[in-house]
Amino acid sequence: MLTKGIKMPILHASYKDIKKSAKKALRNQSVQSELKTEAKKFLELISSKKMEEAKTQLNYLISQLDKAKSKGIIHKNTASRKIARLTRKLKVTPA
Repeated sequence: MLTKGIKMPILHASYKDIKKSAKKALRNQSVQSELKTEAKKFLELISSKKMEEAKTQLNYLISQLDKAKSKGIIHKNTASRKIARLTRKLKVTPA
């Protein structure tokens, strides 16, 4: 039986799995969205030459990336790569 293009599960536990995966997807999406927003704020601070504020923003962003990495929302290498690139932008930018 097909409903709106989704095959309906037979077992009751499968309904629970669908609800759990939807809840996780929503959490993952919101965390990733927040990470992007914080990265944009950091880049704006860099472009406007506010280095002290950029340093505090970078520390916050690094902690958020580490949390996302530990919860499995993003891959550990992706988090490391983003941290390295953002840190390099802060160091390369003249004060």
